[in-house]
Amino acid sequence: MRALVKHPNETGLRLSDVPVPDPGPDEVLIEVHATGICGTDIHIYEWDHWAQEHVPAPMIVGHEFSGTIAKLGSSVSGFELGELVGAEGHVVCDQCRNCLAGRRHLCNDTRGIGVNIPGAFADFIAVPKSNVWRHTQGISPDIAALFDPFGNAVHTALKFPVLGEDVLITGAGPIGIMATAVVAHSGARNAVVTDVNPYRLRLATEMGATCVVDRRETDLVDIKKELGIVEGFDVALEMSGSPAAYQDILDHTIHGANVALLGIPGEPFPIDWSVVIFNMLNLKGIYGRQMFDTWYKMNVLIESGLDLSPVITHRYDAEEFEDAFAAASSAESGKVLILWD
Repeated sequence: MRALVKHPNETGLRLSDVPVPDPGPDEVLIEVHATGICGTDIHIYEWDHWAQEHVPAPMIVGHEFSGTIAKLGSSVSGFELGELVGAEGHVVCDQCRNCLAGRRHLCNDTRGIGVNIPGAFADFIAVPKSNVWRHTQGISPDIAALFDPFGNAVHTALKFPVLGEDVLITGAGPIGIMATAVVAHSGARNAVVTDVNPYRLRLATEMGATCVVDRRETDLVDIKKELGIVEGFDVALEMSGSPAAYQDILDHTIHGANVALLGIPGEPFPIDWSVVIFNMLNLKGIYGRQMFDTWYKMNVLIESGLDLSPVITHRYDAEEFEDAFAAASSAESGKVLILWD
């Protein structure tokens, strides 16, 4: 089968011919339809310091995907050949305190598909049956391929109630854009998105933003006045990792605001903790998805009419993977898909 393999000590990936994985007794073999390129995949492609520390190359990479069941392990039941499925990308230990308590997303020994164990940039992938997610009938396989990053967006956007609230979203990357759609669909009074990328701010508008703000040009004080936000934003979703975005949240949220933090800073930076304390802000770090509660919410959002299709801006065949990564690394793309069938 074809697979994109990361080899050590070199930039980029190789499209290689490798054996089709043989699923173990508790695994499901999936024939891949589409894969999405994540920021993590770009780090691996570029083979930066983080990637060199975490990825056991040579290895097949990629973790956002959809496909159909091609083979079941000998101990697997409850699935049928040909079903459209995806998979939770975090493989947990099922033995630590959090796993045993049902809090699998907090597992201390999580391994990532396509990061620590073989991934989905391939014609086939074998995953544990406990990680397989059956998609509802009628969903587009391309949309199904977004469920991993869409889950990050849903987990972040719905960590706190947003119905009737003024929501500030800092960062208009693909996950921030999808979070915009979630809060708008879920009844936020205003969904204000900040970034410095005009292309992605336009995408955020397509996905339901009340207002988009290029922070190089516009002050949030003026936006709050324009929208009639008197005291500050009730909820903030930090999706960028930018120190300036953190400062905007401190400066423009109401006392007691709920703040969900998904964006990962490139390096440590100071913040004024006295503002957090005196303003009584509620901060919540977000990582991945809640298994599988977030997945059920994703299904409900799609079934109730939330349209993710505008966030997919590019599609490439597997042989065009270098063009796909160039597009995903550019300033003018949303989600970029690599198609395998």
